[in-house]
Amino acid sequence: MSRYTGPRLKVLRRFGQQLPGLTRLSMTKRPTPPGQHGKQGHRRKLSDYGLRLAEKQKLRLNYGLSEKQFRLYIKRATSSKIDTGLRLLQLLESRLDNVVFRAGYAPTIPAARQLVNHGHITVNGRKVDIPSFQVTADDVVGLREKSKKIAVINESIATPTLIRPAYLNWDADKLTAKMTNSPDREDIPLEVQENLIIEFYSQMI
Repeated sequence: MSRYTGPRLKVLRRFGQQLPGLTRLSMTKRPTPPGQHGKQGHRRKLSDYGLRLAEKQKLRLNYGLSEKQFRLYIKRATSSKIDTGLRLLQLLESRLDNVVFRAGYAPTIPAARQLVNHGHITVNGRKVDIPSFQVTADDVVGLREKSKKIAVINESIATPTLIRPAYLNWDADKLTAKMTNSPDREDIPLEVQENLIIEFYSQMI
């Protein structure tokens, strides 16, 4: 399954909650589920499998990953010595495109991925154009000098989608964000039951 490129508001309505990494759109005006019967406001009760699938899809779509990419993160998290669910969230939250988003350079993760792909982002002073690059403690993420003049980037910095997390030390003068430590569970900006995701893949890996 490839990365999702369809209607983003429809995804929010399906899950009944905001996915801040996916879009700034709000479902306030249309809170009901999509589809013919969604207008009645009733949400179908999910089976145990359906619940696990929904949690997986929610996390995958928020971070903008294909199914193949997501499974690789599951495998990496499973081989970790710490809690598998927490490690999965840490790996996703430490992706460069997500750090660019959480630092406020872009309003969403898709927009942040575009900044990375176009060579606007640096890590420790060097250009990095790989969205999946893993940012680690003491890494400093910033903008290339010419990119600091781009209006849309400055607008996003002035009004970030989310409050900058505790694991990023923001320097307003240099427009840099230093990762001080691995993300904690409370740094994750959406409601998700990661234990259900691990259970979903437990029979597959």
